[in-house]
Amino acid sequence: MADGTFRRPRMDVMAIHDLSAFRHDHSVDPGNPAGERRTWIVVGITAATMVAEIVAGLLTGSMALLADGWHMATHVVALSIAGIAYRLARRWARDARFAFGTWKIEVLGAFASALLLGVVALAMVVESVKRFFRPEAIDFGPALVVAVVGLVVNVVCAFVLARPSPRPPASSAPGQASSPKAEGEHRDHHDHHHHGHDHHDLNMSSALAHVVTDALTSVLAIVALAAGLWAGWNWLDPAVGILGAVVIAWWAKGLVVDSARVLLDREMDSPVVEQIRIAIQSDGDTEIADLHVWRVGRASHAAVITVVAKDPLTPAAYRKRVAGIASLAHVSVEVNRCPHGDCP
Repeated sequence: MADGTFRRPRMDVMAIHDLSAFRHDHSVDPGNPAGERRTWIVVGITAATMVAEIVAGLLTGSMALLADGWHMATHVVALSIAGIAYRLARRWARDARFAFGTWKIEVLGAFASALLLGVVALAMVVESVKRFFRPEAIDFGPALVVAVVGLVVNVVCAFVLARPSPRPPASSAPGQASSPKAEGEHRDHHDHHHHGHDHHDLNMSSALAHVVTDALTSVLAIVALAAGLWAGWNWLDPAVGILGAVVIAWWAKGLVVDSARVLLDREMDSPVVEQIRIAIQSDGDTEIADLHVWRVGRASHAAVITVVAKDPLTPAAYRKRVAGIASLAHVSVEVNRCPHGDCP
């Protein structure tokens, strides 16, 4: 300027203003605060029972009480993993370093908890097999008391964990999400899937698995101990131990598979993939050349779509075609024209 001052051109200001419309929050999963609270309540109940059994075992000299107390300790650790995963996911929910939010911290917690469940099953098998070949004297009275107490505690904990979470308020009404006309558009569909807030919560599933499988082993133990006390069937105790371990291992396997699938982004056989293909290719001209879909929340997916067409439309037009797929929280579209117009 002639007077020596510098003024920013207005078009730069407008460009900055327009650019802000393309930025969005990458935290696509609302979290499960109610599930987190319930998990810590169960940790407290289980830890209190653990301490009571260990102290009672030391005072009475009951190995059954001591053994169940230390067994409870493994569940305290597993449940604490679930609680810590919830806490970390919530703490870093707005951290921009996590490209698609922190939901997978919960999934990682579920994976670790499932592995621990598998270790418990293996330890039960080893101990039960040892007792088949080297039977040990069982004090049936105290052992029955321990099994009943363990069953009551686990049933209470199961009810606490299984309660459905209240639906959190939607961030926006359906159809009111912003729609910037550019590639990389983010569309918030939380209002469509909040009704399934606990659905696909692998972290909660892992916590519940520990409680339910422990309740089941308590029932089996009660049956075996009662048979040993009144019928002298001592062999039933290790047999039931192996049966319980098989059930626990089955639960652990399911949790490992489900959580590993999410962690490894193995989602290309999900129904949403076919929905995307049908919606994008509905005009008979457009073909999807490349498609990547992965889970970024309990009921949220992200997608990167590369399309090729003889008469291509704008990216916004293709994004509009998949707007009705509620689980899509983030969609990026790359548009290409057929070379020489000879696409199949």
